[in-house]
Amino acid sequence: MKLLIASDIHGSAYATRKLIGYFWDEKCDYMLLLGDILYHGPRNALPGEYDCKSVAEQLNAIKEKIWCVKGNCDSEVDQMVLEFPITADYMQIPVEEAVIFATHGHHIGPDCPPPIGSCDILMCGHFHVPEIRQIADGLIYANPGSTSIPKGGSKASYMTFDGRTLCQKYLENGQVFNTFEIK
Repeated sequence: MKLLIASDIHGSAYATRKLIGYFWDEKCDYMLLLGDILYHGPRNALPGEYDCKSVAEQLNAIKEKIWCVKGNCDSEVDQMVLEFPITADYMQIPVEEAVIFATHGHHIGPDCPPPIGSCDILMCGHFHVPEIRQIADGLIYANPGSTSIPKGGSKASYMTFDGRTLCQKYLENGQVFNTFEIK
């Protein structure tokens, strides 16, 4: 199984189009969204091509291929327009030999690892900075960065995972800028 992983779209129709194009081009099985889908939040500037209605329409068109967790900017009204579940705080996903614990990152993150179950990869968004590193007890922390409002000098990005390799990629051109092999 191959996943395309993205976070913090924040209502950018441009970022959504790019993600869906890469999803099909890279022959991914599912798109894992780590929250903050439609709304940009009070602390962020409007992203390019801010159009929540278009984002909802584009994602609803592939709703059977989307897994999603709730971000701190997602709300009940967002669920009213999105035709796939977005209200789970976390989910555990087995992929090949690894188990992903997916959450947005505003409650559970690299400094506060998951309190339940075992997993190999803690997958979070929220911080808008792409990162992959090993944390406590061999747990791997992976953040795809933000597709629309990158921070910390980073560029808009997303990630793929095929069960063995995490690949961080630039949203603009799909070019890989970092990989991490799961052992």
